[in-house]
Amino acid sequence: MSARDKYHLNLKDALKKDGWEITHDPYIIETQGVNYQVDLGAEKIIAAQKGKEKIAIEIKSFLKDSTVSEFHTALGQFLNYKLGLEEVEKDRILYLAIPNLAYNRIKKLGILMKSINRYEVRLIVFNIQEKTIISWIK
Repeated sequence: MSARDKYHLNLKDALKKDGWEITHDPYIIETQGVNYQVDLGAEKIIAAQKGKEKIAIEIKSFLKDSTVSEFHTALGQFLNYKLGLEEVEKDRILYLAIPNLAYNRIKKLGILMKSINRYEVRLIVFNIQEKTIISWIK
């Protein structure tokens, strides 16, 4: 099993534990002649309001040697997917899901955190061993 498959399944389990229903695997965004394949789509009924919260999630493992290089790739994908979602499903919110160990490395690199803030990257930080969500960073 590849690292992508392993993390993909672990995040799906973590989302289910957190009360989310997986609605798309993968979630396809078709816009302006381009088909983007985001890893997951999910929904959760919100108790405090009517309707559902809908999200799309791109999962990144950050297993390669260069955290900066992997972040650049992830950010580029995130920004394109975000634009695509704005055209086809404005009420679905995009998240980038990363393992907690990768997030800890990213936090140490100030310019990467600055990029996360500037480009409004929403993060799901998850523990791959425990299959739990550690934090939602909006």
